[in-house]
Amino acid sequence: MSWFARRAQRLAVRRLVFVIFSLALAGSVAAQSGRRKDNKTKPRPVPGPIVESSQSGNPQKPRSPASATPSPAPSEEVAETEVVRISSNLVPIPVSVVDNKGLALTNLMLEDFELWVDGEMRPISDLTRSETPVRLALLFDNSGSLDSARSFEKHAAQQFFRRVLRPVDEAAIYSVESESYLAQPMTRDVRSLEQTIESFGKPEGSTSLFDAIISASGYLRPYLGRRVIVIVSDGIETTSRADFETTLHRVLADDCQVFVVQTGLYDGANLRALAAERRMEQLAFQTGGAAYIPKTTPALESAFKEIAADLAQQYVLSYYHAAEQRDGRFHAIDLRIKSRKDVRVRARKGYYSPKNASVATRDW
Repeated sequence: MSWFARRAQRLAVRRLVFVIFSLALAGSVAAQSGRRKDNKTKPRPVPGPIVESSQSGNPQKPRSPASATPSPAPSEEVAETEVVRISSNLVPIPVSVVDNKGLALTNLMLEDFELWVDGEMRPISDLTRSETPVRLALLFDNSGSLDSARSFEKHAAQQFFRRVLRPVDEAAIYSVESESYLAQPMTRDVRSLEQTIESFGKPEGSTSLFDAIISASGYLRPYLGRRVIVIVSDGIETTSRADFETTLHRVLADDCQVFVVQTGLYDGANLRALAAERRMEQLAFQTGGAAYIPKTTPALESAFKEIAADLAQQYVLSYYHAAEQRDGRFHAIDLRIKSRKDVRVRARKGYYSPKNASVATRDW
């Protein structure tokens, strides 16, 4: 083989080795380029639950980003009236004490009171005075059964807010009609309360008074302080879904004190009005409130003054019932003044205890 032939063969071998090397290199680059391309086009994961890792490196159960330990769901056996309390064992007892002349006693101490529950003496944990805030719901009858002396009733109710509300107190207004409703939510603004009363037109329609009382009782339930319902009505019930016994149960279970200004009875009593009068008196008596039946317009204004004075002079006692009393039943209360017999004590006549211990730690 000549020199030229051998040189051409060596050049051919070199070219072949170069081509093979170039192809191998290109394949490697292409493979790496392909992996980078996959990384760029990989879809971004959708945000989901946060997964916390334990110290061992093993992932724990996912949790929601804003999660905390969930509150246990209330038991199905717990009634609505038992869910919201400062403490399920606390029974607040607003008390009014007057002497035989009708004058309020305002200098009594904790040791002056004696509490009996179901016929047994029980300890009283605390006593506060009338500085305890008032959360008040005024139920104003706008049904057709109440039309007499209408303008003066509205004026007296407006004046009542000015007398009774202090900076720490709040009030709401319900309109009692065929379908009773919350006309003014809870507020400290006396002017808003007055304007709501002023806006009520000519009374018409039927009276769902019991439904309004139950609605107001439930509305007051989450609030701290003395829960007070003031009813301005003739008390004649016509269209409520609830009956009187259910209504009384609810206001006692929700720790509400009821005052009644029973208006519209100026033209003489009939059987229907007498039945309404007895129900309103019973509602006030059982809850530690009072019922007024003004037959003249001056007496109407006097009734509102007496309610305002009563709320300003009350004591509030705290009684914690025992765990074994958590039976969902009614327990009778008898409150007495140990040192004096010439006084009249007005307080609630009982309470309904909750029946499920799981409610005891719930807050307002």
